[in-house]
Amino acid sequence: MTQGISTAQPAPPFASWAGFIAMCIGMFMAVLDIQIVATSLPNIQEALAIRPDQMSWIQTSYLIAEVIVIPLTGWLTRMLSLRGLFVVAASAFVIASAACASSTGFTSLVGARIVQGFAGGAMIPIVFSAGFVLFPGRGQALATTIAGVLAVLAPTVGPVAGGWITSTYSWPWLFLINLGPGILAIGIGILALPRADIRLGEARHLDLSSLLLIAVALAALLIGLKEAPKQGWMSGVVLGLFLLSSVCGAAFVRRTLSRSPPIVDLRALADPQLALGCALSFILGIGLYGSVYLMPVFLAYVRGHGALTIGETMLVTGAAQLISAPLVVWLERYVSARLLTCLGFFMFAVGLALSAFETPRSDYDEMFWPQAIRGFAIMFCLLPPIRLALGHFPVRRVPDASALFNLMRNLGGAIGLALIDTVIFGRAEMHGRALAAKLANGDAVTFDFVGLPSLPMPMQMLPEKMQLVRRAVERAALTTAINEAWAMIGFLTALGLVVALATRQKAL
Repeated sequence: MTQGISTAQPAPPFASWAGFIAMCIGMFMAVLDIQIVATSLPNIQEALAIRPDQMSWIQTSYLIAEVIVIPLTGWLTRMLSLRGLFVVAASAFVIASAACASSTGFTSLVGARIVQGFAGGAMIPIVFSAGFVLFPGRGQALATTIAGVLAVLAPTVGPVAGGWITSTYSWPWLFLINLGPGILAIGIGILALPRADIRLGEARHLDLSSLLLIAVALAALLIGLKEAPKQGWMSGVVLGLFLLSSVCGAAFVRRTLSRSPPIVDLRALADPQLALGCALSFILGIGLYGSVYLMPVFLAYVRGHGALTIGETMLVTGAAQLISAPLVVWLERYVSARLLTCLGFFMFAVGLALSAFETPRSDYDEMFWPQAIRGFAIMFCLLPPIRLALGHFPVRRVPDASALFNLMRNLGGAIGLALIDTVIFGRAEMHGRALAAKLANGDAVTFDFVGLPSLPMPMQMLPEKMQLVRRAVERAALTTAINEAWAMIGFLTALGLVVALATRQKAL
């Protein structure tokens, strides 16, 4: 059967680039929408009178929908074509953004966020597909570089954008800001992207059982990862969710491998280069999303900074990414992708590990070089593996391969965040008790770390003094737990170096 994407006629170079940039705008909005909202959740909670225990669902609903739709983008591309899928997804994203801005309560906001997540999740992998479909020659390097930079830059600029919008205007503008660029991207996409046959008849071959199985498997996994740090990894609810995810996931794999055409081309993972690229993408997700999460936690809860200051601090990472991107493209002409990947994961792990030595007084100056090293390394960890994973696939199979590659990065991020929350929730209180005991024993090093004068602590203190000491100890305990989380994701990211080193030279 002729696939929808393969029947597209080549577009003129200018039109190809215009269409690709339009798709990049859509992807940037989709990735940005996670972080830009995260920094302003307290404002949304107050405005809509949402209960504190419901707040996390504003983000979780988006992420679950996004993860469910990402592996389906190959099938959606075959049915709607690259152009058709982008226009439909971008239009749905714009409409859902307007619905989010006009929400009057928790239910309407979460419903709109689910639609946003489905639409945003569809726009992410098709951008990387377009880099190989629209530019079969040397343009691939530049196209994948632009897509890669925007994919990792959006989480970095999200906090400062969200803080500035909320402080300057109001929370609905977090969503209304998508309307202008979104409508522009839709118009350019309609005019510039190559036309291809839309095969709505493909919907008749949709395996609804496979669709249900993958949706339940991924949703149960993400909800289980979200609840595990709070309820415990061995709690009945969490184990039940993981069991449900495992059973549905296994049933999905078995059913999908026996169907033709499958809803997700899992056989693509038999290709060793794609499998390696997906493993590296998963590991990168742990470090990328973990670092973007830990920075605001420390700056907000230990240093007491607002969203705008946090965003300004984190811009160091984004600036370093922009500097390294053209260097990586140039180096790929002369240096093997294997060596560049090893260098990238080594630098990224070092940058993460350097943040594991923070004190409650650490701030912009102490965070500058760890951020700079991480930002410089990210492009080395992303661009060579993208071309490793997708560059050799036939055009008709690129959308499925791109979906799997991008899904693994998101799953790595979800698992990394769950592990980080487990360390923070589980270790901070223990560190607080240990620090209090050392203070009571007059340990000078502990007094210095906590930020208290090295004087014997009287048995009786004024309530105000006791409260100040308690807050200092809590900040120090949280700092210690965050340092352990930095060390953990640094170690896990270093496994990317091991994966790359263990690969045969010609595979990278």
